[in-house]
Amino acid sequence: MTRRLRLIADDYGLAPGVSAAILDLLDRGRLTGTSCMTGFPEWQGEAGRIRPLAGRVAIGLHLTLTDQPAVTGQSSLAPDGRLPPLGSLALPHRRGRIDERDVHAELDAQYSRFVEPLGRAPDFIDGHQHVHFLAVVRRWLRTRFSKGVGMPWLRGSPAWPGTAATAMKVTAVAALAAGFDRSMERAGFTVMRPLTGLYDWRQPDGFASVLRSAIETLPENGLFMCHPGHVDETLRGRDPMQAAREVEFAYLASGDFAASLERAGADVMGFQG
Repeated sequence: MTRRLRLIADDYGLAPGVSAAILDLLDRGRLTGTSCMTGFPEWQGEAGRIRPLAGRVAIGLHLTLTDQPAVTGQSSLAPDGRLPPLGSLALPHRRGRIDERDVHAELDAQYSRFVEPLGRAPDFIDGHQHVHFLAVVRRWLRTRFSKGVGMPWLRGSPAWPGTAATAMKVTAVAALAAGFDRSMERAGFTVMRPLTGLYDWRQPDGFASVLRSAIETLPENGLFMCHPGHVDETLRGRDPMQAAREVEFAYLASGDFAASLERAGADVMGFQG
């Protein structure tokens, strides 16, 4: 029986080179889908390019609450119009300065910017720097979506304990995600878990081994996240993760990746609505 790998690229819409690389991999059948950042000026055009793929690939919303311009402008969340570092949201002594209503307004705005050009709700929801695990976002998810048909599926918590090379990152993300899977399932969401794909992107040569391990071991309900892309001037001005995106793209597009799937009797899962 063929093993199927759910492979999701983050950050569609972050920069033109990132979006182009993801579209290329979707066209090759090397990805199950992608999650979209809707807050940038290029989003309307990028939405038009991915819209024809709706129903053929999974298209999700990549909630963004850190280090990028706020869709809603200045607020307690973004006093200067720019979203804060993750610590301002995750650390109790810092997040007390942020009004939860401002966080929810930002998430509502990003959701609306997804729905309007695509004409549909997201197939799934995850978060930039895993912000969907935050308590304030969990409350937004429960408020925004009612139990029943049409709820987006969610990206769940990471596999544990991970490998020695990824233990520190897995530990940090698992701490942020504590209780998420069970609470969201009780609220009626389908949660895809475990999450894999975590590695030190400052050492991008580690990506291929992490993906090969997932090909061998990831259960069908699991999810492998990745960040392929082409580096352009827009990306250089927006995100520090650059060289790793080119490495990830090259491997996902390679014959070696295809051969690894064949050896394992696996393939990349297609869209499941």
